[in-house]
Amino acid sequence: MNRPPRTAVAVARVSVGLVVLGVLTYTFGLLSSTHRISLVDYFGFFTNLTSLLTALVLVATGATALLRRSTPLALTLARAVATACMILVAVIYNLLVPGTGAAPPWVSAVLHVVLPALMLLDWIVIRDHPGIRWKHFWLLLPYPVVWLVVVLIRGVTDGWVPYGFLLPERGWPSILLTSLGLLLALLAAGGVVWAMRGSPSGHRSDPAG
Repeated sequence: MNRPPRTAVAVARVSVGLVVLGVLTYTFGLLSSTHRISLVDYFGFFTNLTSLLTALVLVATGATALLRRSTPLALTLARAVATACMILVAVIYNLLVPGTGAAPPWVSAVLHVVLPALMLLDWIVIRDHPGIRWKHFWLLLPYPVVWLVVVLIRGVTDGWVPYGFLLPERGWPSILLTSLGLLLALLAAGGVVWAMRGSPSGHRSDPAG
């Protein structure tokens, strides 16, 4: 399979990132005016926060390439984590809780279908990430674990949680089992991403060449 031109890849990543930032900004403006949602609560949703971080990673990756600089391994690892998390977003939303939320349907489609698909396609097709190793796999966990802990603390302090399956009244056994299931699903998604990480013997390429 022939890869797209490297500059085109960089431009596409920046463009997708900016579009997602625009969608998130528009949706927050819409929901804050109709549902009185705060910025903290808006980005308390895993989909919204992960989409924001993914967009920033895409913009940074693309901009670094356009400046003809080598992409740092840390940024590539961030893209790997973002890709795995977006796969989780797509699977959970489309299989377990389809059609929920107050956002317009097209926004849900962009964040839960289009963005995860583009992230996975980018990771599979471009394959400019041979520096990724299995020893880096643990980096998949800090972000979602911190998000989960913060959400659970909020649930028992101010009573706000982004998803019904994390409500304190469900009981801690149910919440812990649900959390474990989500983390296992994330590890499975991460396993897919890491399995397609590229040849360890290859050299890291610059997508702007």
